[in-house]
Amino acid sequence: MDALLIEGPSKLSGKVEVSGSKNSALPLLFASILFDGKVTFENIPRLWDIETTLKLLELMGCRTEWEKEVGRVSVFPEVKTKVAPYDQVKKMRAGILALGPLVAKYGEAKVSLPGGCAIGARPVNYHIEALRKMGVRVEVEEGYIHASVKDKLVGTEILFPEVTVTGTENLLYVGVMAEGTTVLQNSACEPEVVALGEFLKSCGANISGLGTPTITIEGGGLKLPSQPVQIPPDRIEAGTWVSISLATRSPLEINHCDASKMTSVLAAFRQMGAKIEERNQGTTLKVTPAEIYHPLHIETAPYPGFPTDMQAQILTLLCLAQGRSTVVESIFENRFMHVAELRRLGAQIEVNGNVATVEGPVEFQGAPIMATDLRASACLVLAGLTSKGSTRVSRLYHLDRGYQRLDEKLRRLGAKITRVAE
Repeated sequence: MDALLIEGPSKLSGKVEVSGSKNSALPLLFASILFDGKVTFENIPRLWDIETTLKLLELMGCRTEWEKEVGRVSVFPEVKTKVAPYDQVKKMRAGILALGPLVAKYGEAKVSLPGGCAIGARPVNYHIEALRKMGVRVEVEEGYIHASVKDKLVGTEILFPEVTVTGTENLLYVGVMAEGTTVLQNSACEPEVVALGEFLKSCGANISGLGTPTITIEGGGLKLPSQPVQIPPDRIEAGTWVSISLATRSPLEINHCDASKMTSVLAAFRQMGAKIEERNQGTTLKVTPAEIYHPLHIETAPYPGFPTDMQAQILTLLCLAQGRSTVVESIFENRFMHVAELRRLGAQIEVNGNVATVEGPVEFQGAPIMATDLRASACLVLAGLTSKGSTRVSRLYHLDRGYQRLDEKLRRLGAKITRVAE
């Protein structure tokens, strides 16, 4: 297990490239199960969650090839066992995305209940109830979801009680292989869901309403993709880099972005006082920090609202703002675990239920701290970069799950940051 040693405060300069989106890559990789031949993906980020997904596919019998340095993955979907075991699924919540493709393609699946970050319950009952409505027998026994198609998959209308990203993605897989029409109500609008749907459409699926709460899917199967699948840029990594630029008060140029998918995040940063120019059709962000940052009231919400995956980063940044800010976490009930670690650096944050109140500005002081989940690890690195003295961030595997070589990118920008073994 590794840790990061950061000597701060840091002053950065230069350009940084945003990697491919983890949250797009994972559902697209699982979609390869639906096909009979090789599927190739490009701009795949080099992350632990990608490695876990490929290992899971291999355990099912698929053959994979990963050219890590060029970001290309090929999957040969030769599924022999329809089991997604606990040892792999426990490492990431996205393991639940094996359920839909296995049921859709093979009519059966045995998938472990998911693991991943300890940021709160993400119930899979929405997936289960939806599958039952489409003709799937589902039982949960000894920590596994056992699913089998009774007769055939039949399209129907599904109303999700709450917006669920992985639930929407699992039902997209199933809907394209079912007979008849499937209508998903209160579906997720996230860009990653749209990317999966657009890929399925490119393979012959008839899907409408992507990016809206109502998605309509006409079943009928798929044809093998004729060209490599391009993974879009990671909007959360791009937002994290903007946070780093603002926190360290270092102008940065951030390349390979899609600003159109970052509207709520960029609006919040601008409201704080930052200047952010969108160039080259929004693929480049030129960030100019402000001398004084204004406090904010932020509430996380499903897309296009402010993303929960940026909550930890903006909470850290608000510690540097003049006055009182509030952050309401509306998605997960246990996603303020990073607050205790930020307090070790000097943050003045009080948490009451799902509301964090921040008093700023503070001057962070270096200290040993520990990452508690993926996005918390990013916010702790962010805080360490602005702290006076030495900061040691341990349990770094969380960071490696979702950020490709963040420490190397930071060093190229001028940060004094070293990876060490614990």
